Amino acid sequence: MTVNKESYKQLNDELRLSKITLVAVSKTKPIEDILELYDLGHRDFGENYVQELVEKAEQLPKDIRWHFIGHLQTNKVKLIVPFVYLVHGVDSLKLLQEINKQAEKRSRVIHCLLQVHIAQEETKFGFDESELFGLKINQFTNVKIDGLMGMTSLTDDMNKVRGEFTHLKTLFKKLQASNPQLKTLSMGMSSDYKIAIKEGSNMVRIGSLLFGERNYQK
Repeated sequence: MTVNKESYKQLNDELRLSKITLVAVSKTKPIEDILELYDLGHRDFGENYVQELVEKAEQLPKDIRWHFIGHLQTNKVKLIVPFVYLVHGVDSLKLLQEINKQAEKRSRVIHCLLQVHIAQEETKFGFDESELFGLKINQFTNVKIDGLMGMTSLTDDMNKVRGEFTHLKTLFKKLQASNPQLKTLSMGMSSDYKIAIKEGSNMVRIGSLLFGERNYQK
């Protein structure tokens, strides 16, 4: 087992004092590792792959709050709608409409974060600024938009990372001014979460610091 319990306890205590939600990114990690953190009291876990999330949700305790943090295809929404706690990477109106449709069938309200394209890489998904401010946040009956999330450019230049975080925070505050129900700003991972927190993040997605390096052969 690869869970670093000391790192978890230190990080969890640090974030809890600041009222920042720690999402433990458990993608590709075995059930046993998740249960180790669960037994320490952790409940928020993030997965990138739909099929892996479905399989884990079937085997693990039902009070786990599952965060879907990967790129979600519309044809797979129905598979996670029965149990998902928060969908992080909602990157299009079409996806919002499908989540709303499938949630209505299940008589659920699904909480979502809008993914904003803040990186300079074309491979990143998300709303651009004009799409974001053109979206009617409250138009859905079975989707509740809680806030924004973003992923920075893949770079070692922390000044660039900080600038992208700052930009997302600016957009969040601007959108929040007319939509005060927006409370969550999700940004920051193992390599840059400290910078993200300084720039206003109140939800971070941490994987390797807790579980060690992962196997990407899946």
